[in-house]
Amino acid sequence: MSRISSAFRSFFSILFSGVLPEEVALEFGYERPKPAPPPIELPKIKVSDGALQILGILQRDARLIDFLMEDIGSYADDQIGAAVRTVHSDSRAALVRHVTLAPVIDSVEGTFHKLDASKAPDPNRIKLIGNVPASGKVAGGTLRHRGWFASSITLPVLGKQDPATLFPAEIEVE
Repeated sequence: MSRISSAFRSFFSILFSGVLPEEVALEFGYERPKPAPPPIELPKIKVSDGALQILGILQRDARLIDFLMEDIGSYADDQIGAAVRTVHSDSRAALVRHVTLAPVIDSVEGTFHKLDASKAPDPNRIKLIGNVPASGKVAGGTLRHRGWFASSITLPVLGKQDPATLFPAEIEVE
């Protein structure tokens, strides 16, 4: 008799509320499924985060932003030269530490460089300048700049750091 009563209760409960009564489910050995744990929310990483991060590294290690934002019009050339030497060496060291750079064309600048005349070169890798035909197909030309590409980038994990804060303000407490 209890099975018939459970069947009727189940039928009408599902019909009107869309849910099997919990006591009926337990009576027949069914358990409610445990709720899935909430999904782990990963931070949304944008391309600009990496750009801001490398800019922050250049500021931290070489004070590059400070140098670029400074009005250097009133300084003498020898003062600017001394500042540039330090900013240059520190920026180069930071860049080399985090980015492996390689030339797009590993050849001597100022020499003729041959290209495949049957097709236009990849505009992301080679920029044609001068008398360029409309088709963009040329046999070659004088290499004016070797170009650069990043073969690898190793930036530290941001964690909870705001990528838009390139360098925190510093307050010295005495």
